[in-house]
Parts: sequence; structure tokens; C-alpha cells
Amino acid sequence: MVATSAAEWFGARRAVVAALAGGIALALAVLGWNVLAAGGWTLWEALMMGSLAANAPWLGLTAATGLAGFAIRLCVRDPSAFVFPALQRVDAVVHDRTLLALCVRSEDMDAVLPPSGRLLRELRARHGDRFVLGILSDTPPGRAAEAEAEAVAVLAARFPAGAVRYRCRVENAGFKAGNLMDFLDHQAVGFDHALVLDADSTMSAETVARLVCAMQADPGLAILQTTISGRGAETRFARLFGLGLRHGTGAWVTGQAWWQGPSQLYWGHNALIRIAAFRRDARLPALPDGTHILSHDYAESARLHAGGWAVRVLPENAGSWERHPPDLPALFARDLRWAAGNLQYRHLLLRTDFGRLGRFQMLEAILHYALAPLRFALLPLAALNAATGGGEGTPRGALLLLLLFGFVVSNLPKLAGYGEVLLRPGRFRRAALLRGMAQEMVLGLMLDTLEALERSLTLLQLARGRFAGWTVQPRAAREVTWAAAAQRFGWHTAAGVVILTGFSLAGGFAALVALPALMGLLFAIPLAVLTARPRCRAARRAPGS
Repeated sequence: MVATSAAEWFGARRAVVAALAGGIALALAVLGWNVLAAGGWTLWEALMMGSLAANAPWLGLTAATGLAGFAIRLCVRDPSAFVFPALQRVDAVVHDRTLLALCVRSEDMDAVLPPSGRLLRELRARHGDRFVLGILSDTPPGRAAEAEAEAVAVLAARFPAGAVRYRCRVENAGFKAGNLMDFLDHQAVGFDHALVLDADSTMSAETVARLVCAMQADPGLAILQTTISGRGAETRFARLFGLGLRHGTGAWVTGQAWWQGPSQLYWGHNALIRIAAFRRDARLPALPDGTHILSHDYAESARLHAGGWAVRVLPENAGSWERHPPDLPALFARDLRWAAGNLQYRHLLLRTDFGRLGRFQMLEAILHYALAPLRFALLPLAALNAATGGGEGTPRGALLLLLLFGFVVSNLPKLAGYGEVLLRPGRFRRAALLRGMAQEMVLGLMLDTLEALERSLTLLQLARGRFAGWTVQPRAAREVTWAAAAQRFGWHTAAGVVILTGFSLAGGFAALVALPALMGLLFAIPLAVLTARPRCRAARRAPGS
């Protein structure tokens, strides 16, 4: 009876979110229709309407989720307890044993091991031998593996015997998911939970203990994590990118927790997992062609949903950090990796052993990239329409309203996060915060079009089989030279010039209206160079960095 009532309650919440998302999508489509239909339809306008209609439902869902999260975060004192009431009954004493599972492959261990060592020291000082650090290595045999083992030995010598454990696999079978599962199968006897950490992960001892205590209190919980913030932002790009992501994630995760309930996402790291549940129900099958799943996290959470386990993300923006890409080329290199993994989900969408909501989440992950060509196509189609006289009779007021509404809908979770921090009293330098937000909004506007084009090119690259596999991510600040930026983004700039020329043929108003959306293409080269430079001292003190 309780389970049925809970299912009905979440069903009602999902109906509310679906209705709100549908209303937003319909409003976007109606506005687009009124703008494009004025003066009759051209081929370009019909194609634009199709592209807008394809993107509208997913934009509407993002906006509806952000609105739900914004309302909760403004009206509720403790959003985490609101979306996960079991937190109110958590015992503050750690009883279970937890393995800190640090997954590495050809990493700079001088940068990777100190944060994990500090975390282990703090946890053992407060909770004794209930915490052990395991280094799960997939580094290929050779000098790098030898240096890695030496660095781990130095760390292990600082702790009691058995507090630090190390295993290096000979083969990278199953990638990170295979690495973790292999360790859990053979070297996690006696542990209840595992805290999955990436090479750039950092967590506070308080947050880790809180997660363990929450999982102790809920035997049906398989994965629990908090939101993840950026750390060590050495460049302007990393600082501004992290600022937008941090403020946008809070409202989005809160909204998701409200309507998805115990069937949320897993982000693959900075997360506590129940070992028994994970070993039993989170094993991933091979794909039809015999290859392994690259983006393991969504698939693992979907398997756990299907197995009756809960997966939750607490909307708490503290105590969990990672390193953001330091520059524009690094961002797109990571995006290529994620696109290759997310697109594999197409093979899993009809499999009932992955759970209905989990498969919907994987569909969203696919569309995050698959819809990019349609989103980018709006610009060249509009330029062609303007250049051939198809835009005559377009109501300017309605056009500006459509563009403004589209911008708000696309960025609503982030705008909601900014609104929350500005509406709440707090001890921060408001002028500096507003300046940082303004800079981030400009960067975000430039990235929107750049990402749409880059993801379109990524899909073409993957379709042609040009993907060399997952390599070590660049995390430290590095110089992006003008020559390298011109080689990497020269075609993007050329595309921006061509599209702007098409708008210019229709007059100054058309070019002026299109300019904000084209800034990312036109200034991609200086953007890549200037934002990769190390931050100045004043920037390091800016709120939200």
C-alpha cells in the first residue's frame, strides 16, 4: 500500500512536470509559427519550423525541471530533506565499512594522490578503520605503471597496513566500469559501500560520512551522491564555466529529484554505491557488436532502477568537487568522448532490463547530441531565408519575443540558480557576483552556437568511424596559441562570416538580430586563446569560483 501510494504520488508529480513542459514547448512552437508564417511560408521557414518543433519538447522539459527546482529551493528550508525525507531519520554514527575506490589510468599521481590521502586521513581520524583507500588502476604496463606503483607505495607507507590497497589490471576490459566491477568482485570482501572517485575528484570527510550514514538508514538505496562543483579553476574559462554549471545544477537537480524520486541519474564518480546492489544489478552487457559501453553511468543507474534499487542525488552544493576543462579545446575533446558513449545508448532503449525511466534518461542523453544539427541548422536556414527575401513581412516585435523566450527557456535552470542566490541574503560582494554572472552569460551565449556546430561535426566524425578512444583528459592550465586556435576553429569562424553575410543581405536589422547568436562562431579563435590564460589574482577571489 505504501509503495503504491508513493508510485501514485510520483506519477502525479511527473504529470505536473509533463504538463508544464508541454505548455512551454507549445508556447515556443506557437511563437515560432506566428513569426515564420507571417507573409507566407518558404522552404527555409518550413525547415526552421521543423527544427524548432523537434527541439521544443526537450527544451520544455529542461525549463519545467528548472522551474520546479527553483520553486522548491525558494520555498523550502532544506531541499534535500524535502526530496528525500529519509534524511531526517539518519543516524550520525558511521557503522558500515566503506572503500574509497579511486579509478585511474595513466594519470599524474603527484596531483591525484594527495587529495585522496587527505580524505582518508580525515575519515580514519574520525571513524577509525571503517574507511580504506583502494587505487583501481588500468594503466598499461610500462614505466608509467611502475611510477604509479611507486607513488602509491609512498602513500601507503604513511598509513597502517591495509589502509591503502592497490591493483593494476593488465587489460582495460570494460573500461572504467569493468575496472570498478573487477575490483568489487575480487578485492572488496568485507566492505558494505564504495565511494567511486575519479582522478580529479575531491570530497570532504563530512560529506562522505553524511552519505554513508544516509545509506545505512535506507537499505533500498543503491547510489547516493551530491551535486559536484568545480575546483582549482586556473583559467578564466574554467572559472566562468564552473560558475554557470554550479548555479544551474542546483535548481535542475532539485527539480529532477522532485519528479524522478528514487530513479535519478548517476554521474559515475563522487558517488557512494552499495556494493552488493551494484554487483548484483549494475553489470553491463556487451553491445550487439561485442564492444563495451563507454558512458557507463546512465546505464548502470538504469539497471539498478529496473532491479528495484533507489538512485538519488542530493541537491547540496558543498563537499564534492571535480576539475572542469581548462579551455575550449579541452571542453570539446571531452564532449567527443561523451558523445561517443551516449550514442551507444541507442542499442539499449528497447531492453526492459534497463528500466523505463532509465531508458528515458538515456534517450535524453542521446538527444543531447542528436538534436544538435537541427539546433544549429536554424542559423544557416534563417540566413538563407533572409538572403532570398523570405523574411519580408516578419513582425519584428514577435521575432524579438521569440528569441528572448527561447534564450530564457534554454537557460532556465542556470537563470533560476542565479535568481536564487540574488534573492537570498548572503555575505558576498554583490557587484563582483553580478559581474561574474554577466561574464558567464556572455560566455554561455557564445558557447551555445559553438557547441551546436561542434556537436554536429562530432556526429559526422563518429559516423565516419573517426574516434580514437578515450584518452587522459587535460585538466591543468595550458597555453592555447593563436596558431593552434586558428587551426582548430578557423572553419567555425568562416561559417560565422558566411552566415552573417547572408543576414546582411536582408539589411542591418537582420544582421544585428543574428549577431548575438553568431558571436561564438565569429570570435571562436580569440575566445579560445584569451580564456585559456591563467586567471588574475582578483579573479581568484570572485564569488562562485
